[in-house]
Amino acid sequence: MFKRIALFLATNLAVLALLSIVMAVLQNVFGITLGNNGQLLVFATVFGFGGSLISLLISKWMAKRTTGAHVIDQPRNESEQWLVATVRRQAEAAGIKMPEVAIYDAPEINAFATGPSRNNSLVAVSTGLLRAMNRDEAEAVLAHEVSHVANGDMVTMALIQGVLNTFVIVLARVVGRVVDGYLNGNRDGAPGFGYYVIVFVLDMVFGLFASMIAMWFSRYREFRADAGGARLAGRDKMVAALERLSQTYGESTLPKQVAAFGISGGVGHGLKKLLMSHPPLAERIQALRNAPVEAVRGRVVT
Repeated sequence: MFKRIALFLATNLAVLALLSIVMAVLQNVFGITLGNNGQLLVFATVFGFGGSLISLLISKWMAKRTTGAHVIDQPRNESEQWLVATVRRQAEAAGIKMPEVAIYDAPEINAFATGPSRNNSLVAVSTGLLRAMNRDEAEAVLAHEVSHVANGDMVTMALIQGVLNTFVIVLARVVGRVVDGYLNGNRDGAPGFGYYVIVFVLDMVFGLFASMIAMWFSRYREFRADAGGARLAGRDKMVAALERLSQTYGESTLPKQVAAFGISGGVGHGLKKLLMSHPPLAERIQALRNAPVEAVRGRVVT
């Protein structure tokens, strides 16, 4: 899981590094400057949201491609019939359109949901889950994933990442100007090489903090999806599913593009814990057990 987190951070930081290079080329080769904060904000918004929105739009296609998931168009056996019927029932209860249902080959107990909207989504389960969980536990996992879709978590995550990217781009360059001006005696003119070094470092530092904020929200929405799963399938089933996960906890094989939307995450301590997409299973189980009865009744979306 640590390698997966490192890859996630490296990808985001690489995007910011690429931005620094692009802006340097625009200014020094083509003479295109972002002379005021308004122009910088427009550029940062386009660049910051562009990647997140593109990732959202192709999320289903990318998930199928990276996991090798088989979408169930026509159930081939009783197990697939049960999966499709269960997701259909839960989707109707949650007030969303029927997601595509898929199975992907992986040894661990896991599942994920993705898609560009509440009414255009994919719910997939691993072969390991089908082998290791009974029907009640599997039903709760499906309910958890349907709740992610009903809560609009994929869209919200994309928007939050876009806002954070924009914030990092703008703040790094504003602070970079101030620091560069101070180091060079507040002289006027085009920024020197030192400015680009400063901005590059600030992109990395602010990008790390932005990732912590994104992962904090990711952990929060796991609690909310657990509560939604309890409302759809029953609290006892949801607790039992999480307990089963805790007994077989291991490294996830989900690609980084969908890892944050799996029901199973990883284990972390200290700084690493701040970069985890999922809370510890013990905390999730305890939160469900301590929730008042009213919190696990009614509709999924709150």
